[in-house]
Amino acid sequence: MSTHDTAPSVFRRTSVRLATVAVGLAAVVGGAVLTAGTATAATSPYSDIVLGVGGDDASRLLTWYSAVNTDQVVQYAKASEVVNGTFPASAKTVTATGGATTSGEFNRVATLAGLAENTAYTYRVGTDGEWSTAYSFRTQHFDGDFDFLFFGDPQIGSSGNTANDAAGWTDTVNVATQAYPDAEMLFSAGDQVEKATDETQYAAFLQPDQLRQIPFVATNGNHDVGSKAYEQHFATPNTDRSAGPGTATASGGDYWFVHKDVLFLDINSNSLDDASHIAWMTQVIKDHGDEATWKVLAFHHSVYSAGPHATDADVVKRRADLPTVISQLGVDLVLQGHDHSYARSYLMHNGDKADPAEQPGADSVVAGPGGVLYVTANSASGSKYYDLQNKGFPWLSVQNQEKVRNYTAVEITDDTINVKTLRSQATSTQAVNSIVDSVTLSHAPAETSDGQTVQVTVPDAAPGEFVWTIDGSNGLVDLGTATDQGDHYAAAGAINPIRVTDTRTSGTPWSISGQVGDFSAGDRSFSGSYLGWTPRLVQAGGGAQAGPAVASGFVAGGKGLSVSSLLGQAPDGHDRGTAKLGADLDLEVPIDVSDGTYQATLTLTALS
Repeated sequence: MSTHDTAPSVFRRTSVRLATVAVGLAAVVGGAVLTAGTATAATSPYSDIVLGVGGDDASRLLTWYSAVNTDQVVQYAKASEVVNGTFPASAKTVTATGGATTSGEFNRVATLAGLAENTAYTYRVGTDGEWSTAYSFRTQHFDGDFDFLFFGDPQIGSSGNTANDAAGWTDTVNVATQAYPDAEMLFSAGDQVEKATDETQYAAFLQPDQLRQIPFVATNGNHDVGSKAYEQHFATPNTDRSAGPGTATASGGDYWFVHKDVLFLDINSNSLDDASHIAWMTQVIKDHGDEATWKVLAFHHSVYSAGPHATDADVVKRRADLPTVISQLGVDLVLQGHDHSYARSYLMHNGDKADPAEQPGADSVVAGPGGVLYVTANSASGSKYYDLQNKGFPWLSVQNQEKVRNYTAVEITDDTINVKTLRSQATSTQAVNSIVDSVTLSHAPAETSDGQTVQVTVPDAAPGEFVWTIDGSNGLVDLGTATDQGDHYAAAGAINPIRVTDTRTSGTPWSISGQVGDFSAGDRSFSGSYLGWTPRLVQAGGGAQAGPAVASGFVAGGKGLSVSSLLGQAPDGHDRGTAKLGADLDLEVPIDVSDGTYQATLTLTALS
């Protein structure tokens, strides 16, 4: 059983309101690091320098903030040619672009292109006479095996102690890069900060110097999206702002890049415009899929997690919209965050377990066509952890929550991807860099016979989910101005529709009922029995049926909605699907009710 309490409803002789709050759901159910140079004055107007991944192995994107709106460049040269902080005359310069930031500073972006493989470079930003500190990075070979590091939601500031969160984040980055000194990327699952507009939190997130030495791959999380600061801090390659779009004040866009033999795609899952994501992914893979052996997709909101977000309505929508397309596009690995706990899926095909015989926690999995591995990262900073739901989700091969910091090392060869999650913080029984989970993904061998093999796997039916939510963000349903009907006052309106989705194969019956308390205004009140309703199907589906009409107690002498009354239901054995339930409201109160603004609470309860 699950219950939603609405906000108070309101009655006046001059206006009558019933307030409803749409909240809640029903229950059921991974570049080598070089030492920084010594090239500048003690103070500098430049900050927040980030070395970002480029569109290919020979490029990098560089972003920084400036306290002054001046013409600025990035200057770079081979590290061997920078002696005692002095750059050679042959150093290259690239003019930066940029503008004002949301925090009143100025951002700058520059692309370092035409880089040579397996070469160390030193760079600085600014202008003649006023340079930033110099930093170094190294390109690797442009083909062959490589590894990168994946980090779950740092979300600096989430604990309420920004300094502690930053210390945990910095320690994890240090532990990871010491264990994997040749890591070629630092890849984020999103939620770099707790508050999208908080530059103190961004400064704390950007403390590790590795973010200026190893290419950073940013992902837009739900705590990042609410400001343009995310876009201003992190330049991303090949970005399409019309896919997963943002707004005038919110960051958005999907982007891609190729690194060695892997095509990486990163989508802004804050946008629920899944059609734009699908169209974008389809076109990118059509244009660039043949350039890579592996395809890796990243987005923030995990669709196959083990924590409380797994049953959020928006996650349920993504889980319905995306996995089949992800399989059809030939994606191999999906990296996610959001749920502050670790989870690894079975190989999934079109949203179902690909091989019914795959065992939980298998250390190697072989993907046939359309088989996809989904990994959800735990917190890299320790700023926030979520408990596991422990509901036996059919997609879960491994789940873990020890409330210690994690990071994930992804090691890629021509033939395999190894995904290894490690502790960056010791427990009472487990050391730093002990393994939480490890799995090796490979492709099934291609058929080489002259004949054709036709195969179909009929999986066990997934148990599915029962989810209900209240549509609409307006928590107040206004019944308008009550009218004088001689012996009583009358007002009418309608509740916000209730969306019910039941994908359970069992066809278990469900029902949703409503009950209202007394209306009150200070020390004055009248009975909730004077409120009645007429339930209706706003959208048919899943065998849903509207409940019977309940008359106002003023008219019929009954109890109206002061007692639990059926809004809608679906019988045993009903079809899977989605329906919307609505109800027209009828309030009729005696003429002697005192003037005033009255409120009541409508409680909706689901049984399944």
